[in-house]
Amino acid sequence: MKKDFYLTRYALIIKKLESAPANYSQLEEYLLNSFEFQDAGIKSYSIRTLQRDIREISDLFNLSIHNKKKGDNRYYIESRPMMEVDEYNQKLLESFQVSNALNLHPDFADFIFFESRKPTGVEHFYDLFFAIRNKRVVTFEHYNYKNKLMTSRKVHPLALKESKDRWYLIAIDTKDKTLKSFGLDRINYLDVNATKFREKYKYNFREHFKNAFGVMNLTEQNPQKIVLKCSKHQGEYIRSFALHQSQKETKETPEDIYFEFFLHPTYDFMQEILSYGKEVKVLEPKNLVENVKKHLQESLNSYFED
Repeated sequence: MKKDFYLTRYALIIKKLESAPANYSQLEEYLLNSFEFQDAGIKSYSIRTLQRDIREISDLFNLSIHNKKKGDNRYYIESRPMMEVDEYNQKLLESFQVSNALNLHPDFADFIFFESRKPTGVEHFYDLFFAIRNKRVVTFEHYNYKNKLMTSRKVHPLALKESKDRWYLIAIDTKDKTLKSFGLDRINYLDVNATKFREKYKYNFREHFKNAFGVMNLTEQNPQKIVLKCSKHQGEYIRSFALHQSQKETKETPEDIYFEFFLHPTYDFMQEILSYGKEVKVLEPKNLVENVKKHLQESLNSYFED
């Protein structure tokens, strides 16, 4: 059994048991017939390896897999982690599957093409993660694209959030005690201080982000019901890959699909809507409709000015 193949095995075992319980023979048949095993040239999978894999899956993914001792001796997932851990596990599994495919086949560059834009700022990720867990004060220089200024910041780091392939630090700025977000790609000269902050902040970020789209000022707006009318063509894409977890399909006609959301009508969400052009129209709320109209009119005016 190839040593660098274990993550692929874990992903396949979880995938199989999530669909239905299976005994050793069924798992062995599923694994050996998978394209991953065939591609790697693996022709055997012992019960001893399965038992070791189950222990490792439990430690790594917090998934409890048990075996029904009576009857057909099937393995099944007994318990699942909390929702937030489950989201993390899913992303981890996806990363493992892609990573293993690339590691096993050095010629992947002829068949797999990544986005040419390179994410920046991720070199600060673990330092900030450490600072958050240990309540360490953090200082850094932060660049503002709007006013093109570099400013010194001293913050109490509280969370990290991903939005559109960018990572943001959510922190309390000690200068004005305000909750702010800082793009990791705009942070320079990061220093995690030995000093700890003692304040006990009561933010429930999971609850806040539940109604968020992108990165936002968490105190700026209340979440609202948002209704979109989408062309049938674009609606099919939005149906298959939801814009937000609150998305609900409310109506379908031969020409259109209607969706309802409950979230903060932020600038980030408006930009997402605008990216679909005439294929998506905002019906509610009125203030978002007016903001979209204003933005479109200003965009049109900029062309006439030329």
